[in-house]
Amino acid sequence: MKYALFICTPVDGEELAPEQIADDPRFATYIQEVRERDIVKGGARLRPASDATTVRVRGDDVLLSDGPFAETKEYIAGIDIIEVADLDEAIALASRHPAALGGGSVEVRPVWE
Repeated sequence: MKYALFICTPVDGEELAPEQIADDPRFATYIQEVRERDIVKGGARLRPASDATTVRVRGDDVLLSDGPFAETKEYIAGIDIIEVADLDEAIALASRHPAALGGGSVEVRPVWE
């Protein structure tokens, strides 16, 4: 079954550059595990929420706002699409993600197929 893992980072947390993630042993170990098991089917690291543009359509009007719409304590910093046997395995994987271990969270959500 496929799940989306939304990697959430505290708003006031440190924003790691891709090079820093590559050099971080927590991420290196996690990435090696998911690659060896061929679990991750896609994903991307996202720029901070402050770089976002929110688009809403109300009737014929297209409304744009900079940054996140809601005031939150965390923002989605990345997304992984994984394929595992069941929710228990997805939760076990998410619980080992460096973001979850480092003060953030990982939301696990089934993907419609």
